[in-house]
Amino acid sequence: MNLKEIKALLELLREYGLSEVEVEREGVRVRLRREAPTPAAPPPTMGGPAVRPSEPARDEPRPSLLAIEAPMVGTFYRAPSPDAQPYVREGDVVKKGQVVCIIEAMKLMNEVESKVAGRIEKILVENAHPVEYGQPLFLLEP
Repeated sequence: MNLKEIKALLELLREYGLSEVEVEREGVRVRLRREAPTPAAPPPTMGGPAVRPSEPARDEPRPSLLAIEAPMVGTFYRAPSPDAQPYVREGDVVKKGQVVCIIEAMKLMNEVESKVAGRIEKILVENAHPVEYGQPLFLLEP
């Protein structure tokens, strides 16, 4: 492996939030590992995004709003394809288990479902923008 290939692997670590990557080619094995920062929240579960009460905004004291959060690091998409309609819009009523967006992580499309029924009050992320684990994506009025 040359330096350019190793730098590309390092970029993959950063871009996808990986803690380790290992590649073997022609009998040469390279393993890159970085120390993960101590998480402020528990690690993600396969059960879907967390839903928790959001912090009320200064100009909008609505403690009843819940945040639908990103269950993983990736790229946020509002629709299943660039030419399709978005899954939800502000003001839409959603059911428990309804898909509200997709997060692409490592070339895999992961559907994010609402854990509660309610009305989408605010969409907090722009389409095709990166998101972090635990980042609020939507505010929902149950």
